Amino acid sequence: MLTPLDIESKTFKKGGMGYSAKEVDKFLREIMNHYEKLYKENIELKDKINVLNEGISYYKTIEETLQSTLLLAERTAEETRANAHNKAQQIEKEAELKATLIVQEAKDELYRVQIKIEELISHYDTYKIQIKQFLKTQLEIIDDKTISMANITSKDEIDSFLEHLSKNNNDNEIKEGQTKENSND
Repeated sequence: MLTPLDIESKTFKKGGMGYSAKEVDKFLREIMNHYEKLYKENIELKDKINVLNEGISYYKTIEETLQSTLLLAERTAEETRANAHNKAQQIEKEAELKATLIVQEAKDELYRVQIKIEELISHYDTYKIQIKQFLKTQLEIIDDKTISMANITSKDEIDSFLEHLSKNNNDNEIKEGQTKENSND
């Protein structure tokens, strides 16, 4: 594959009645600029594909683990039923109950894992909102036009400024606590 450097370093032999060298050079610069942009985008997209493929692999591994757990439970139930056919009717009934219980436990475990995944996603969303709110508040403090370091000239003004910052941080912590309480409800 050509690189932008290959295009940039390409030279042509001069001929007597050839194309205008200035126009060819200008066109080559345009091609090189566009190609360099596409080349970089291609590299970025390949990197993104690799990251996404890793994520897909991770979730496929989780899915395979859950499927193998369910298959193992189903195989255990099948084996239990096969052994029960060789025994008396009463033993057969007990084996079938155990097999059903094992399958139900596997399904319950799968359900618990799905609930845990949903909880983790919910926590992630909640924390993301809290962090955004915290950062927004910090930006508001920074952008607060009533606070100007240029206007602070004495120790009392510095103490007053620090007290103002501390009050804003305390207000933010109270808001965060209320947000956590609301999200836990």
